[in-house]
Amino acid sequence: MTSVPDRSRITFPDISSRAWEHPADRAALVTLRTLRGFDAVLRTLSGLLQERQHRLMYLATSVRVNERQFRDLHELRQDCADILDADQIPELFVLQTPVVNAFTIGMDKPFIVITTGLLDVMNYEEQRFVIGHELGHALSGHAVYRTILMHLMRLAGTIGWLPVGGWALRTIIAGLMEWQRKSELSGDRAGLLCGQDVHTAIRVQMKLAGGSRVSEIDVDAFLEQAAEYDSSGDLRDGVLKLLNIELLSHPFSVLRAAELKNWVDSGAYSTIVRGDYPRRAGDDAAKIGDEFKNAAKNYKQNFDQSEDPLIRTIRDLGSGFGGAVGAVGNGVSDVASDIKDRFTHWRKNSDTTSGGEDA
Repeated sequence: MTSVPDRSRITFPDISSRAWEHPADRAALVTLRTLRGFDAVLRTLSGLLQERQHRLMYLATSVRVNERQFRDLHELRQDCADILDADQIPELFVLQTPVVNAFTIGMDKPFIVITTGLLDVMNYEEQRFVIGHELGHALSGHAVYRTILMHLMRLAGTIGWLPVGGWALRTIIAGLMEWQRKSELSGDRAGLLCGQDVHTAIRVQMKLAGGSRVSEIDVDAFLEQAAEYDSSGDLRDGVLKLLNIELLSHPFSVLRAAELKNWVDSGAYSTIVRGDYPRRAGDDAAKIGDEFKNAAKNYKQNFDQSEDPLIRTIRDLGSGFGGAVGAVGNGVSDVASDIKDRFTHWRKNSDTTSGGEDA
């Protein structure tokens, strides 16, 4: 693993969020980004009162970061914005709580919240990674689309856009949670691009798992836990792993560290650092089909290389399962694709009813 020294931290002019997005995350996002006016419709249906309420709550109960308050965080946020060439910088609040956490919320103007518990555990460069992670969420539109999808879940029973049967709804929820977990891996990559120190990025995951006692944790042993988690146990453990993550919004810290190391080892990180990355100017030309293929390829590659006892057994049963697993990558994006189809159909009917004119 390589790191870029602080004195030579690289900036990425016009970098597209596609550069750091996980293939499954990117496939879903590219699909949703093709829906011009989709987020506006959801805003109209759900209103912005809840978002405004949240921001007012943090404005009243936490500290807003600026040049006069938490100046170090203010400078870190600006530094990360410069590195990722962000044209809009989200507001940042510090919330008093011992819980170690950071999150990005909001649909109209996403903002970042960091807890004092996290600041107490993370050093300056680790805080840079965290802010870069959250800025990556904001630039990818994760806050927007997560909010949209959650509204869709609430509206499903009354508008009828989505099936509401028990198993059908559970499948949709599972698909959305899988996308959200992959979006966290995207955020980790953005955090690494901001800090450009792989060891710091791994150390953040170590602290999320073991607290501030990082001197008691060995990096290699920590990463070995991921390999052991993947390969140990029997079929029962394979099933239990699936149940453990079914409704989790974040991957486990040990596995996040391993995923980030794998991304670096694949050469993708070095390629971006060298200046070879997608530009925002090409975002509109991104093809949904290509992103679906990349997502499916990533899932199939993980399936082929996994040492999980359940997956290994399925793989050994016959190559026919390979095609099914290849479809999982598309499946993560199927929810977004289905939303697109239903929205397009709804908008077409709405235009016809109103005489064919856009509002």
